[in-house]
Amino acid sequence: MIEGPSGLCAVAADLSRPTYEPSRRRLVWPNGAIAYAFSAEDPDGLRGYQFDAAWADELCKWRYPEETWSNLQLALRLGKKPRQIATTTPRPMALIKRLIAAATTTLTRASSYVNRANLSEAFFTEIAAAYEGTALGRQELLGEIVDDVIGALWSWSMIETSRISHYPPLSRIVVAVDPPATSGPDADECGVIVAGVGEVMGERVAYVLADRSAPGLSPRQWAERAVAAFHEYEADRIVVEVNQGGEMVKAVIAQVDAAAPVKSVYATRGKRLRAEPIAALYEQGRVRHVGAFPALEDQMTSYVGATRAVGKSPDRLDALVWALTDLMLNPAAPRPGVRRLS
Repeated sequence: MIEGPSGLCAVAADLSRPTYEPSRRRLVWPNGAIAYAFSAEDPDGLRGYQFDAAWADELCKWRYPEETWSNLQLALRLGKKPRQIATTTPRPMALIKRLIAAATTTLTRASSYVNRANLSEAFFTEIAAAYEGTALGRQELLGEIVDDVIGALWSWSMIETSRISHYPPLSRIVVAVDPPATSGPDADECGVIVAGVGEVMGERVAYVLADRSAPGLSPRQWAERAVAAFHEYEADRIVVEVNQGGEMVKAVIAQVDAAAPVKSVYATRGKRLRAEPIAALYEQGRVRHVGAFPALEDQMTSYVGATRAVGKSPDRLDALVWALTDLMLNPAAPRPGVRRLS
């Protein structure tokens, strides 16, 4: 938005180019105008400010969309007619639907093909071609809102209903890992999901806390990522699928932290069969998402049971299934320890 090839500094004329002050998170223009930068990871960071204009980028990827958007609206109180612009790849979330339906909203759309002159041709021949004709392609390439995929285990309404901002004290927390069979830029993602379980009115409820999945990781890198999440959330154990690497998977984690407790799980049934009981928990209202997890939720709402979707394995979804299976379907007593409650 600021320093990118089409950012504010790049597109401005020489005499009106703003100066970016990273330490103060602001842009200053020669005429005295000032713009401040904020993160959607911190909705309360907007409190105490006031503006006459705002630019909200990738709105549908915000971790806390409702809270951040609400605080932004309260800050838009300067000038005769405060305005804002939101640019985003659309997802069928409640906030974006409300904005589109509002009488005061002016809506414009543009597909990736309209921007073809500014993109690599290889993007269209290799990447875009793989997604053409799919629900994800309609969303990512054409800018369409795709409500639900026929046959998918999860619907967007199930996801939106489960979303919360804060979670209660948890009795157990696990980090689940679905490691890729290979490494390198063309390898599948390594799914790393953090989830916990608590009790609400006498019923066990699971909470998805973080998605630390990433592509292109070496075994050492994904083990470090999993162990870092384990310590950050003071988890009880790491749950890792070992179908691809056997005992070597546990050994890689032990090289990073030999004291981290690891539970090995084996996939003896197909992905859809493993996922169906977890989808049922969502339908029962027994799973909560603490914030938004766009990449994970896209996999959940587009997965129809195929072994591989659009050439990629749903590794984030696999890790989610392993985490919630351990917490909700195969519960175990937590190991003795002390957990800090924030």
